[in-house]
Amino acid sequence: MRRVSTCRCRTNTTAPRVSSTQETPTRSLTPTGRFTIAAKHHISIAEIYESELVDIEKAIAHYEQAADYYKGEESNSSANKCLLKVGAYCAQLEQYQKAIEIYEQVGATTMDNPLLKYSAKEYFFKASLCHFIVDELNAKIAVEKYEEMFPAFSDSRECKLLKKLLEAHEEQNSEAFTEAVKEFDSISRLDQWHTTLLLRIKKTIQGDEGDLK
Repeated sequence: MRRVSTCRCRTNTTAPRVSSTQETPTRSLTPTGRFTIAAKHHISIAEIYESELVDIEKAIAHYEQAADYYKGEESNSSANKCLLKVGAYCAQLEQYQKAIEIYEQVGATTMDNPLLKYSAKEYFFKASLCHFIVDELNAKIAVEKYEEMFPAFSDSRECKLLKKLLEAHEEQNSEAFTEAVKEFDSISRLDQWHTTLLLRIKKTIQGDEGDLK
């Protein structure tokens, strides 16, 4: 009797793998100037790493590569979307300096664009939160710098929140810190990313219980 091979009958229960050909798609694409196609391929790989394989470091690397290729086509808006992904993940991984550089870079490129300038306040807000986690004085200096760079930032709710948080932190007043966050959140809902960073800042206040309730 012939033996039936069982190798084809196995059910693949492991996480999807990224092949070497997927990892290096641009070798044949970039010489002909097809940077946008190469960028989209890197984004697809990054999405696999972030959602299916949960390897954020590799996702970051591919989003950065995609941003570089978009810049090669002068598709700055698409490049910035990739960079913002990188910035968000870097902050989550406590790579604050890299996140700050990205948010400042994107903020500076959008604040002079009539269609995008209102997004600049959000990027400077995120950069300020990253500064705040590292050092309170760094955050104060950063906020002042962003106000000079982008005067509209001074009147934003984000900037006003930052100043309240800085004051509460300086006074080591966790209740005032929480109230400022609650007030802001009641009008502009804070997402998980913002909440995570705000909790990290609040935990540096002595005697803090580590929540925003």
